[in-house]
Amino acid sequence: MSQPVGRVPQRRNARSNRARILATARQELGRNPDITLEELARASGVVRRTLFGHFPGRAALLEALAEEAAETLQAAVASGAETAEPAERALARFSLSMWPVGDRYRMLLALAQRDLGPERVTEVLAPARIRATAIVERGQREGVFHPHLPPAVLSAALEAMTIALLEEVNTGAFEDDGTRVAAATLIAAGVPERDARAVVDAVAAEIAPEETPEETPEGTAADGG
Repeated sequence: MSQPVGRVPQRRNARSNRARILATARQELGRNPDITLEELARASGVVRRTLFGHFPGRAALLEALAEEAAETLQAAVASGAETAEPAERALARFSLSMWPVGDRYRMLLALAQRDLGPERVTEVLAPARIRATAIVERGQREGVFHPHLPPAVLSAALEAMTIALLEEVNTGAFEDDGTRVAAATLIAAGVPERDARAVVDAVAAEIAPEETPEETPEGTAADGG
């Protein structure tokens, strides 16, 4: 049976509207965590019915953002896995690959405990935490990271520092392309400052910049959802 005329464009427009709403939510929730769905619909350029057709409530919207963040984070963890290189380079690479993801979804920090809950946050961060702990453990064995804390504890402390810096970005007090955070991470792990900066500069020069523009899908509020 042939497809009804207009079905494919409608699906395409629906996907475009959904992507537009999520992209706008990432931006607007960072400015105002208490924005209403009606206000978000206006900011997204869609009618209220269209937004609620994709996300019937605030919980559904935030879960979609969390799922998107989890998928992006998992891809970044996989792409940053370099097991053969020294631990300090591996940690620098990991930090540099995580920062863009954290920066993209930092608005979830303000919503994590209140709206998503600690269990969902733990689930989203699990792949990154496993990878970071493995790098720290190897670095301690190699003698390049401080051994005074268990690997999981030191890894958690480094994560907490990164989250604190992301929160400072939310307030406008801090701005970074990831290199300063990566250097601070190595220093906190026990690498001398000069060595940490040299390692980060070398690894950053190797990483090809990946374009991650905000979605700007075409379509209008009345284009089928």
